[in-house]
Amino acid sequence: MAAKESAVVVEPIDDGIAEPGIEPGASTEMMLVTTDSFDEYEQEMSSSIEGDRQMKESTTSTISEIQEDVTQDIPIAANPRDSEKTLSLDDGEMDDVAHRLGQSNIDGDPLRCKTWLAQKKHIFILSQAGKPIYSRYSSEDKLVTVMGVMQALVSFVQAGSDMIRSVHAGDTNFVFVVKGPLILVAVSKTLESVPQLTLQLTYVYNQIISVLTQSQLNRVYDQRRNFDLRRLLTGSERLIDHLLNFMDREPAFFLGAIKCLPLLPSMRSSITQTIIQTCAKIKNLVFAILLANNQLVTLVRMNKFFLHPMDLHIIQNLVDSSESLKTAESWTPICLPKFDSNGYMHGHVSYLSEDCQACLLLLTVDRDVFFVLSDAKQKIVEKLRRTNCLEAINESMNKPTITTADIGLPDMRHILYKCKSTAQFWSPGLQPPYTTDEEIERVCITDCILLVDP
Repeated sequence: MAAKESAVVVEPIDDGIAEPGIEPGASTEMMLVTTDSFDEYEQEMSSSIEGDRQMKESTTSTISEIQEDVTQDIPIAANPRDSEKTLSLDDGEMDDVAHRLGQSNIDGDPLRCKTWLAQKKHIFILSQAGKPIYSRYSSEDKLVTVMGVMQALVSFVQAGSDMIRSVHAGDTNFVFVVKGPLILVAVSKTLESVPQLTLQLTYVYNQIISVLTQSQLNRVYDQRRNFDLRRLLTGSERLIDHLLNFMDREPAFFLGAIKCLPLLPSMRSSITQTIIQTCAKIKNLVFAILLANNQLVTLVRMNKFFLHPMDLHIIQNLVDSSESLKTAESWTPICLPKFDSNGYMHGHVSYLSEDCQACLLLLTVDRDVFFVLSDAKQKIVEKLRRTNCLEAINESMNKPTITTADIGLPDMRHILYKCKSTAQFWSPGLQPPYTTDEEIERVCITDCILLVDP
């Protein structure tokens, strides 16, 4: 990692001069890809079919470029960790699997189940050949006929050199996203608009890409059009389940932004410099990310490369959905679709310590540096402990959230503020009556509606 790397959150320079395009008090150091509006973000996320075709045909790779630039003279040995994918489920994840299996056994035919029919938002994934891949609330095997109808609708419209986007029936919206060999469908009775549902489906597609890569997905369907993709996604359904629930209650996805853990600028700078100094000599380390309570503490990057908010959201979903990461260091391949959809990065993922539940991710393009990164992580923790940074992180994580009354707006129920120039946002904690999951989802949907149609 080059010595010129810097953190996404740096101490603001308040010289009284507002630079063009930069909010007063905001950092001029931009580390995340930024967008000005929801429409721009949604359009960027939902690329056209032509864009997908160009991506499929492209042979360039950001990860390959990094490997060629930094390690062209270093032979890469085969690593048994990459030849097999080991999946382990903790108690919470086993409960999720048991729930899904039990639900499918109880429901029988979903189309005759009142509970299934009453769900406000269904998500379906199928191949262009009509092969079921995923259903949010039931076994996809029991929805072969339904998904066959969806595939027929897409094919019928495509036959007329057009692309189906949505169908509206009463209070129900049917939204379609066709990307590469996959068809994703949302059937929603919520107040969410077509662009919002399209964005959610695009996130689901990118979650799949983060597991498989775009090139592997295209390759398996080029070889076998009727391939059952579930064979490659075994164990990854929980990531999609969690992502969908995550998006229902988290406005970050629709803002195209990241929420940061509140810390004193001097303390955040100390954490950042500790990571930079410890990792400066580690070649091929592209990103170092520290997360706490689904909030960004700091981000350190290799020179020239930026991280898209969507990629960071995918990383947050991985961390938040995997309780097993809290008990041991993990070495996992992950594809960041906006950074490079055709290649894997290798992530050393671990929590700092038992007494500080912040998660550190060290992302590299080198598959053989697990122990190097493990040693670096231990050194980072030791330095952070000596400088009382762990204590500061814990204090911020456990501190009661700021309310609207705390910022002088006692009559306002909720507020969102996005700093466009840094792709960061802030919001106070939700207060009664917005404390149940249903109310939190309602607030999130309302916020997103105002973002799209203020």
